[in-house]
Amino acid sequence: MHELDHIAVAAGTLDEGVAAVEQALGVSLSGGGEHPLMGTHNRLLGLGNVYLEVISINPDAPAPDHPRWFDLDRFSGVPRLTNWICRNDDLESAIAASPDGVGVPVALSRGDLRWRMAVPADGKLPFDNAYPALIQWQGALHPADLLVDAGCRLRKLEVSHPKADALQQALGGFVDPRVAIVQGDRVAFRVEVETPHGVRILQ
Repeated sequence: MHELDHIAVAAGTLDEGVAAVEQALGVSLSGGGEHPLMGTHNRLLGLGNVYLEVISINPDAPAPDHPRWFDLDRFSGVPRLTNWICRNDDLESAIAASPDGVGVPVALSRGDLRWRMAVPADGKLPFDNAYPALIQWQGALHPADLLVDAGCRLRKLEVSHPKADALQQALGGFVDPRVAIVQGDRVAFRVEVETPHGVRILQ
């Protein structure tokens, strides 16, 4: 069964993404690092038992010989929410129950963190990237446990898609009161975050 793990903001550069999120939420990001296998790097913000990730191509890392995750090779424009990620206890079973193209298991690590993630061959997830990326953490260590508590909590994640009913059906029995799959004329993400300054919106 899927369980919400984190949400991702893609950006042309990490500095741009961090600045956009910090301005929107009024708090500072912390943590993060590099992903050599994907040629990307990130910064993080704890949101309780989930977290927010700002991710971008790392200009100082060698380009991988395969498409980067989160469709970053085709990303352009202003920093924005582009993906959500769900954790599972059995990655293979989760992949088998998901739409074609969700990806194949790839073993990854960053510092003391170890995880396996389903990475699509072309970098693009089903339902035009509206389907969640799938992750399985190895061991008890999770990024949310390592982050400074900035007083932020996820209130709501809204995923819009022209075929919202089909997306909901593809998610199987996934239920999280914070997550809403809604009808829209295009793929879009909207997040409400409780912050020390009140409720703030990210899109």
